[in-house]
Amino acid sequence: MAHVVQIRDLRKVYEGGPKGAFEALKGASLDIEAGEILALLGPNGAGKTTLISTVCGITQPTSGTITVGGHDVVSAYRAARRMIGLVPQEIHLEPFSTVMNTVRFSRGLFGLPRNDALIEEILEKLSLSDKKDNKIMQLSGGMKRRVLIAKALAHEPKVLFLDEPSAGVDVELRKGMWDVVRGLQAQGVTIILTTHYIEEAEEMADRVAVISKGQILLVEEKAALMARMGQKSMVIELADALQEVPEALVRYGLEIVKGGSALRYTYDTRAERTGIRRLLNDLDAAGLTMRDIQTEQSSLEEIFVGLVNEDAS
Repeated sequence: MAHVVQIRDLRKVYEGGPKGAFEALKGASLDIEAGEILALLGPNGAGKTTLISTVCGITQPTSGTITVGGHDVVSAYRAARRMIGLVPQEIHLEPFSTVMNTVRFSRGLFGLPRNDALIEEILEKLSLSDKKDNKIMQLSGGMKRRVLIAKALAHEPKVLFLDEPSAGVDVELRKGMWDVVRGLQAQGVTIILTTHYIEEAEEMADRVAVISKGQILLVEEKAALMARMGQKSMVIELADALQEVPEALVRYGLEIVKGGSALRYTYDTRAERTGIRRLLNDLDAAGLTMRDIQTEQSSLEEIFVGLVNEDAS
């Protein structure tokens, strides 16, 4: 699949802060495929917003290159910016303007001719048609966030950045927004989503990228991550500590944990057979006495936290 956004060795250094220069991005590289939904995960201060701002031309890169649809965001910024829609995390809207005029104005900023039919269509998809003549100040927080999406879509971008789109939105509106995003993807729009809601990444993304301390740690298909989530482990506590795994049990790939007082067995919960029954029989045959058995299962959140903690060590 073609890469609509290509980021290579991107660095961003902010000079003159209270503690001197701060390197927000440290050689980040990322390829984003046309038509996919990519979830960009990372803790606060990881560089998510800086990365998006640099791609969108809000801030200039210190070094490295970014192309959007083959257009360099620095040397061909007009063509690159024309392809991008951005829904920022913060809500900044003119309170006395109507919804219709707000979205219409955004289209005009790109020098495009007036197209009220298109604006009406966008508002309809975002369940804002009945609010088009309302002033922004009359809308709820969730509706204002939908207006931000409508503004970002007014110039018909090919790439849409959503920076924490569900922040402050209730569960029902959040799920409605997911439906909107899926609809946009079906129309060929590439979507990059930053979120603190792990379930949002699990629900929406085709791929997941993890960023920490200005570096991309992982880019992986969601299906592969979900396969990892399907890995479950069983911790078998023993009456007597072991120094090594008995030869008869080596084929199970057991890990000695808790100072030798327990064994961990990892298996795929979706497999036709987990091998647990056979393992327990073989443990007994090897003369090992079990005191307790506990099961553990990782989540995408644990995988994410583990990656970030590993990077911090």
